[in-house]
Amino acid sequence: MCGIVGYTGSRPAAPILLEGLKKLEYRGYDSAGLAVRSGDALAEVVKATGKLKNLIEMTDEGRALPGFCGIGHTRWATHGEPSRANAHPHVSGNATGSASGPVESDVVGVHNGIIENYEELKQKLLNNGYRFYSGTDTEVVIKLVDYYYKKYKIGPIDAINRMMVRVRGSYALALMFKDYPGELYCARKDSPLIIGVGEGESFLASDVPAILKHTRDVYYIDNLQSARLLPGEAHFFDLNGDEITLPLSRITWNAEAAYEAKELGEAINRFAMNLPERERSLFVRRYFFAEDIAVIAKKYRMTENNVTVSLSRIRKKLRKNLTEGGF
Repeated sequence: MCGIVGYTGSRPAAPILLEGLKKLEYRGYDSAGLAVRSGDALAEVVKATGKLKNLIEMTDEGRALPGFCGIGHTRWATHGEPSRANAHPHVSGNATGSASGPVESDVVGVHNGIIENYEELKQKLLNNGYRFYSGTDTEVVIKLVDYYYKKYKIGPIDAINRMMVRVRGSYALALMFKDYPGELYCARKDSPLIIGVGEGESFLASDVPAILKHTRDVYYIDNLQSARLLPGEAHFFDLNGDEITLPLSRITWNAEAAYEAKELGEAINRFAMNLPERERSLFVRRYFFAEDIAVIAKKYRMTENNVTVSLSRIRKKLRKNLTEGGF
């Protein structure tokens, strides 16, 4: 489980992104990162391992990253160990080291989810001249979008849609394209993603509390839908690339309810982190990333019945843990 945020508008993006990531830190403790862009200038990527406070200190609470458009991520590692190279955001170019600094690549992005066929896709990209600096499935997805974007000379939405057709798994994906300054692009399948719109600014996040301070007007995009965000605007598309209309929802619950939801999320995360490694993997893949029982069974060489029994046992532990914790 990871947390993603995005912002485009007239205010400095980095402090808003860091503020949102604080509300999502229950979704990941391993590393965090930002990509922020000022106008036509190259985006700048900064990553830090460990808790979010390390990234906050590295960026002087965001003041060291000027720009009005950006994305952020806090990570719980699933593919690739916790490291700066594996931390998000990831870039589409053949970068070296941790892929930090100015982004000369055409695409930079963050991702929450698990890509089941990333090894197959990675080999396809290797065959087409791409090189990889991380051990993540996310870098594969970013480069796959870049591959379609360049091969077919198409726009961001069409490139994202071609990626969604090829990818198996779960994802909430937020991207910036070098050719489209001031714009954010996103898509989802089986991983949470909300989009908020305010006066002259737009937001995206894994969960409502991350943007609740700034707007209560949100959209919930469905599986295999994508969006283009400009300051104060959100445009939505289906898998055919046709623009669609989504209903605008008004968040009516208050900050106290958001805090309680955050506390519950943190409690579940702590519970998962304290499970034995095999149980933690089963729990995360099923309940954080919605992987199918059959997929999990195949990956861990278990029968589907044994996976089901194990997950039932974990759920009982979780209920007991939350009850004792006052939830």
